[in-house]
Amino acid sequence: MDGMSADATPANTGARPDEGLDPQQSAAVLAPRGPVCVLAGAGTGKTRTITRRIAHLVANGHVSAGQVLAVTFTARAAGEMRGRLRGLGIGGGGPQVQARTFHAAALRQLKYFWPQVVGDTEWQLLDRKFALVGQAASRLGLSTSTDSIRDLAGEIEWAKGSLVAPEDYAAAAARARRDVPADAAQVAAVYTGYEELKARNYDGILLDFDDLLLHTAAALEDNAAVAEEFRDRYRCFVVDEYQDVTPLQQRVLDAWLGERDDLTVVGDANQTIYSFTGATPKYLLDFSRRFPDAAVVRLERDYRSTPEVVSLANRVIGAARGRIAGTRLQLIGQRPPGPEPTFAEYDDEPAEAAAVARQIKKLIDQGVDPAEIAVLYRINAQSEVHEQALTEAGIPYQVRGGEGFFTRQEVRQAITALRQAAGRDDLPDGADTGDALVTLVRAVLVPLGLTDVEPTGAQARERWGSLTALVALTEELLSHDPHLTLGALLGELAARAEARHPPVVQGVTLASLHAAKGLEWDAVFLVGLTEGTLPITHVLGDANSPGDEAGIEEERRLLYVGVTRAREHLALSWALARNEGGRKSRRRSRFLHGLIPDDSPASRIAKPAQSKRRPRCRVCGKQLMGSTATMLGRCEQCPSNLDIELFEALKEWRREKSREMKVPAYVVFSDNTLTAIAEQQPQDERALVAIPGIGAKKLDQFGAEVLAVVRGERSAPALDLT
Repeated sequence: MDGMSADATPANTGARPDEGLDPQQSAAVLAPRGPVCVLAGAGTGKTRTITRRIAHLVANGHVSAGQVLAVTFTARAAGEMRGRLRGLGIGGGGPQVQARTFHAAALRQLKYFWPQVVGDTEWQLLDRKFALVGQAASRLGLSTSTDSIRDLAGEIEWAKGSLVAPEDYAAAAARARRDVPADAAQVAAVYTGYEELKARNYDGILLDFDDLLLHTAAALEDNAAVAEEFRDRYRCFVVDEYQDVTPLQQRVLDAWLGERDDLTVVGDANQTIYSFTGATPKYLLDFSRRFPDAAVVRLERDYRSTPEVVSLANRVIGAARGRIAGTRLQLIGQRPPGPEPTFAEYDDEPAEAAAVARQIKKLIDQGVDPAEIAVLYRINAQSEVHEQALTEAGIPYQVRGGEGFFTRQEVRQAITALRQAAGRDDLPDGADTGDALVTLVRAVLVPLGLTDVEPTGAQARERWGSLTALVALTEELLSHDPHLTLGALLGELAARAEARHPPVVQGVTLASLHAAKGLEWDAVFLVGLTEGTLPITHVLGDANSPGDEAGIEEERRLLYVGVTRAREHLALSWALARNEGGRKSRRRSRFLHGLIPDDSPASRIAKPAQSKRRPRCRVCGKQLMGSTATMLGRCEQCPSNLDIELFEALKEWRREKSREMKVPAYVVFSDNTLTAIAEQQPQDERALVAIPGIGAKKLDQFGAEVLAVVRGERSAPALDLT
């Protein structure tokens, strides 16, 4: 730790510490030494305020620069803080304010104290837990796909960050309503196996990043000499983004503090968007209870955004519910007026992306730097259609916080699998062209993670979203070329992938809402604002289970974060269908209710879409969830009235038809479609076409024959066993 002495010489820049600050910022800067809680809204100058506070404490001799430890959550934010402090004259020679992430601070401290606490036993940092988690999963016979291992590793990180031991994982995950990637008991077993492998695979001690925090806390908690030396070295603590601390990070902070209270925390509970990692705003919310004499300052003057953007942000978060919402800040825009935020509804995603690209082109032509424009979405899989639209418009872009669509692992794997399918010589004639192409693509992608129902687990959902986007792209291309072949599809995918590999450029930013936290742009486009996307499907629940109210409120906070990224131009949009010409079954996000002006075209257009209702089970009357239930016309768990003889007759008719057409049987009709027919027994074309999966083309091809089988007017074909 650069020794344990601190230079007591205070810095003095000669300027007033609160010069140029507003009254609330000044109150935070000049607050007496001791516990201070700064509730800082988006764009209110929190970094400027806390660095000025540190400078004030140092300049007035309350503490020396080397006795201050400031922690935040990203290396970028820590670097910005160090730069600001240097500009204030306390980053020169001698001991300096330490501005680091929690993990960087813990690593530095552990290296220094290790010999005193453990002795000569060596330790090594495990910077990636993927291999050991994979081994633990393999021993239990669980999937070892990249996405499965990432999801399991994420659960272990959540558990350790939440101070949850392996034996307590299942109960804790249930209480937290975790979106677990496997049975909770199996995840707990992987967690146990991972910790055992970590202990065996190194001669000394192997520590992951969470262990750094655990061992640092334990060193201070269990060793009085270490605690005394540390607390003599560091006497003043500052924590930025305090709403995002985990129980483990709070434990480290408590160990740093001991019985002292020289702590300044800065945060905004209404920007809590990382609860899936274990982050919790409860420590920020309870700060005044823990420190009854704490000074609490609210920063509400927004210097980032125009009053129009600020007004919309206030309305978004104004609808929030729950304890977190009780701390909401009423932002006050300080910039000159600007354009009103716009709202737009489109028939489909390609139309939405093309319109956004046109608006971006217009802004660029008006002089807005492309690097000051962002397109923000809920999940990374949404980027593909916008990458394509920007490419076609000749607008440079960069994907932040994730890979471009065609460079994602699952997309590369999918294209490889499609190439292998194209190289097979046993495909029936016509199986790789026209409408049959979509069926073939789906069949190829199923082993890679494509399912009818969105899976659990964050990584599995991202993979599923990318694979679903590939199917949607195939359907879109088919709408333009009904005779599209698999070879032509692969050519189109290769051309698109090639076109989207420009050198690194300063262009329009494409990013998820999570990746956009802490950033800002002159113009922001919030896209894909539909139910099931924002809020995301897995927090909504269904007819058989309630939604996750806390999860829904976090999704609302994501929208709030997105809105507050914009300085001047803000556009919000959504599409009623995924593919061009697709069924317009989507609804705009519930979070937009009450936000769209009555005179906006989007307000009028959206109403018909909202009036549409999901189909209901013909047995119990509940809303149907998932493609299989929709196909069958009943909940999957509801009793079936399947006519077995009719089902077998339909299967034999399908076998004969597939031989006649030289295509796989599923190209004619899927098993689910035959099951639906055998259950519902349609007697005319109207009833037959009402079954999902039977469109006009299938009706023309097979309708008369299927109805003849259902009515018993056509004997089932005999199988040719010769």
